[in-house]
Amino acid sequence: MPDNPGVIAHPPFLYLGVFLVALVAQWLAPRPMLATSAALALGLSLIVVALGIANWGRRTMQAAGTNINPARPATTIVTSGPFGFSRNPLYVSLTLLYIGLTLAVNTWWGIALLVPLLVALHFGIVLREERYLDRKFGASYREYRSRVRRYV
Repeated sequence: MPDNPGVIAHPPFLYLGVFLVALVAQWLAPRPMLATSAALALGLSLIVVALGIANWGRRTMQAAGTNINPARPATTIVTSGPFGFSRNPLYVSLTLLYIGLTLAVNTWWGIALLVPLLVALHFGIVLREERYLDRKFGASYREYRSRVRRYV
C-alpha cells in the first residue's frame, strides 16, 4: 500500500479547474452577483484572508517537517498553528480564495459550482486523507480528530 492518501487530485488544481469552468461559463452566459466595485472589494478582502491562512498553514507544516503535498507521505500530525482550530486549514483557505476570486470576477457561476467542488474535495480528498492518517498514526490521530473540527 502506498504511503500517501491516494487523493483524486492535487487540491489547488481541483479548485483551479472548477474556477476555470466558472470563468468560461461567465464568458458564455454572464451572471453578475453584485455591483462590480462591491464584489471586487469583498473578493479582494477574502483573497487576503485566504492567503494569510494558507501562508500560516504552510509555514506550520514546514516547521513540523511534514509534506504539504498530499501525494507525499505524512511524517507527523500537525496540531499547532491553524491546525489547532481546523484539521484542514489549507482547504479552508483554498475555499476562501475560490470564493474571493468568484466575487472579484463577479460571477454566480463560481457559487453554483462551489457545492460540487466541496463534495469532490470532501469525498475525493479529505476522507481519503483521514483514512490514511488513521492507518498511519492510529490513536494519536484519532485523539486529534476528536478535539479539532474537520473544517471550521
